[in-house]
Amino acid sequence: MQQLEQKRALVTGATSGIGKAAAMDFIGNGASVIITGRYEQTVSETVSELGPNAFGIVSDAGNMTDLMTLREKTAAIFPAIDILYVNAGIGKYASLEQIDESHFDEMFNIMVKGTLFTVQQLLPMVRPGGAIILNTSIVTQVGMPYAAVYSAAKAAVQSFLKTFAAELAPRQIRINAVSPGPIQTNYLDRSNLSPEQAETFARSFAPEIPVGRFGQPEEVAKVISFLASDAASFMHGAEVFVDGGFPTIKKMWS
Repeated sequence: MQQLEQKRALVTGATSGIGKAAAMDFIGNGASVIITGRYEQTVSETVSELGPNAFGIVSDAGNMTDLMTLREKTAAIFPAIDILYVNAGIGKYASLEQIDESHFDEMFNIMVKGTLFTVQQLLPMVRPGGAIILNTSIVTQVGMPYAAVYSAAKAAVQSFLKTFAAELAPRQIRINAVSPGPIQTNYLDRSNLSPEQAETFARSFAPEIPVGRFGQPEEVAKVISFLASDAASFMHGAEVFVDGGFPTIKKMWS
């Protein structure tokens, strides 16, 4: 039996990267999945690629109107869900001198406000015994230049994990988080870095990863599917690192 057989899931921000890989892995494990994304074209294309067990909703995690209507749109497809993976996010960088209100608001609207109100609005639809997975990041574990706002937003999500877990335990809903490290996605393409800066950023990371390579979205997705499954039934409020050992383990060889 597949580990997510007959489960119904919703994955936010799932038209690319880890979110898309998670949706694919959920379906491969027997689930039916709703994906969200900001643009109708990419949502439609992704649903077509994922196949008949995929459904799409156009929804922007940084837009309160979209967040407040997400439950109604979800209920029109599934009467209830077993899995909620709150993946939608964006990474942009700025030096301390360059940070402005627009930069701050974009990061916090999508990752902090978006995470909070996505969980709040969809919580009544999550069945007892269900699972919620949040996205944290290794940036909360290490000081990185130009990542002050991004890291602070992810630290807020990390805090949500514990407080949400305290509230959800009596409802028999588990919540855990996955913390990806350096993963080979289009993440840097959607940042505010130039192609040259993005390449330099990636090159600087690679030698620091103990396993000697960037991870793949599919490797993170398998951990997410585990957290969503009954195999993780005694995990609650846990943050699982999928980071190739970076930054916890210091690489001392060439």
